[in-house]
Amino acid sequence: MARVVVLGAGVSGHTAALYLRKLLPQEHEIVVVNPKPTYNWIPSNIWVGVGKMGHDDVVFELGPIYKKQGITFVQGKAFALWPEGDADDARPAVEVEHTSAGRDGEHEKIRYDYVINATGPKLNFGATPGLGPDAGNTLSVCTPDHATEAAGRLAELKTRLRTQKQTVVIGVGHGTCTCEGAAFEYTFNVEHELREAGVRQNAEIVYLTNENELGDFGVGGMQFEQNGYRTSSELWTQSLFRERGVRAITGAAVTSIEPGVIHYDQLDGSHNDLEFDFAMLLPPFKGNDWKAFDREGEDITSTVFAPSGFLKVDADYTPKPYEEWTAKDWPRTYQNPTYRNVFAVGIAFAPPHQISKPRATPDGVAVAPSPPRTGMPSGTMGKVVAKSIADMILKGAPAPTHSASMSEMAAACVASAGHGFRSGTAAAMTMSPVVPDWEKYPETGRDLKATKGEIGLSGHWVKRMLHTLFIYKAKARPGWTWIPE
Repeated sequence: MARVVVLGAGVSGHTAALYLRKLLPQEHEIVVVNPKPTYNWIPSNIWVGVGKMGHDDVVFELGPIYKKQGITFVQGKAFALWPEGDADDARPAVEVEHTSAGRDGEHEKIRYDYVINATGPKLNFGATPGLGPDAGNTLSVCTPDHATEAAGRLAELKTRLRTQKQTVVIGVGHGTCTCEGAAFEYTFNVEHELREAGVRQNAEIVYLTNENELGDFGVGGMQFEQNGYRTSSELWTQSLFRERGVRAITGAAVTSIEPGVIHYDQLDGSHNDLEFDFAMLLPPFKGNDWKAFDREGEDITSTVFAPSGFLKVDADYTPKPYEEWTAKDWPRTYQNPTYRNVFAVGIAFAPPHQISKPRATPDGVAVAPSPPRTGMPSGTMGKVVAKSIADMILKGAPAPTHSASMSEMAAACVASAGHGFRSGTAAAMTMSPVVPDWEKYPETGRDLKATKGEIGLSGHWVKRMLHTLFIYKAKARPGWTWIPE
C-alpha cells in the first residue's frame, strides 16, 4: 500500500487529490492537508468584492467531499519536510501543525511514499508597509473574507459618491506582484458597479500596476491576428481603459502606504504620491515558511526550496541574463531533482524566472511582474502529476510519465469587466503557449492561430457558466472528469 500526501486544497492540490483517488485502488491512501476546512473558488472572489456574490457562493466544506471520495482529510498547516525520514523512522515525512478544534497547535509527522506540495502562496502583505486590510490601509479580494469586507466598503463608497468626489485606486501593492489579471477584473467590475449606481461621474478610477505596459499581465503581453490585422494586447487593453475612462499608471512599484496616500516609484526614477479614498491593492506572493531537514536533523532547506520559499522542481535555475532565458528553462514534470517522490504544482513550484522582462528603478527598486501560475495551468499540473504518481505506484514507472510545461501548454482566461445578465462584459483571452517560445515562434513567441482576445457580453456569460461548472467539478459531482481543467 502506498500513501500519497497532498499539501493544500486549492485548484492544483484538490485536482491532484481527486484524480489520485480516481486512478488508485482503495488500498492506497490519499491524504490531503489544508489549513482551512473549506475550498475557495478564488477566480470569483472579485464578484464577492463588488457584492454580486456572497461568501457562501465561492466556498464549500471539504470534509464531506473527501469522506465520500475515500480521501483522508487533515486540517493543518504543513511547515517542515523530512524527505529522508528521521532518527526514529526512515520513512519520509511532512510535519504538520493542526488547526482544527481540539487539536489546534498540535504537531504531527505524517509519513508518505509520495508528497505533492500544492500549498500555494503566502500573501506577503508585509512586503510593503501599510499594505493590506488587516494591519494596513488598503483592501484585498484575495480571500472570501477580504472580498466581503471590500464589498462593504464599496457600498459605503457609493453612498459618498452621491455628494462627493472620490478617488478609487485599484492594482498591485508591490513591484514584484503577480495576478495583475485579478486587479484588472476588479477595476472594471468596480467601474461597472459605479455606473450602474449612477455615481460614476464623481469617481476618478486609477489602475496602478507594475506591468511594463497595459496588457502585459505578467506574461509579456500578447499579439493577436484579427480580420487579417495584427494587434497587441497593449492596444486592445488601452481601448477598454479609454472607453471606461480609467486612468492607468504603469511601471510602478508601491513602496509604502499611509492612510489615504500611496507612495510609489517609477522606472524613470520619480518618487510619487497618490491620494485615495478607496484602494484595493493585491500583495506580492512568497512561498510558505518552509523548512527541510535530513535524517540527522540538519537543515537542507536550500536544497529543496528556492530562497522565495517555493519548491525546486525540474526547471533550469542557472542564473543567466534575460536575453538567454528560453522556454526550455521551464519545468515539465514538477518533480524535485533531489528527492524523486516530492513534487510541487501550481504556485507552490519555484519558477526559473519571470516571463515579462524584469526592470528596476535607478534606485534599484524592482519593477518585475512575477509569472502567473494560477487557474487553468494549475489544474493541468495537478492532473498530470497525479497521473505520473499513479503510474509510478501501479506500474513501477521509474520516472514521471506525464508532463505539462507552461512553455508548451495553452491557457484560456476570461477576465470579467462587469457583472450583469444584460450589461456584463468580459475579456476572453487564449494564449499558446503561456511561456513564449521564441525558437518555435520567432515573430511573436506564441502561436497566432491559438492566441486570441475578444471582449463582450458573451464573455460574461462564459465566465458565469465557468463559475458553476468549476464549482460542480470541485465538488466531484457525477461526470466531473468531463469538465476540462
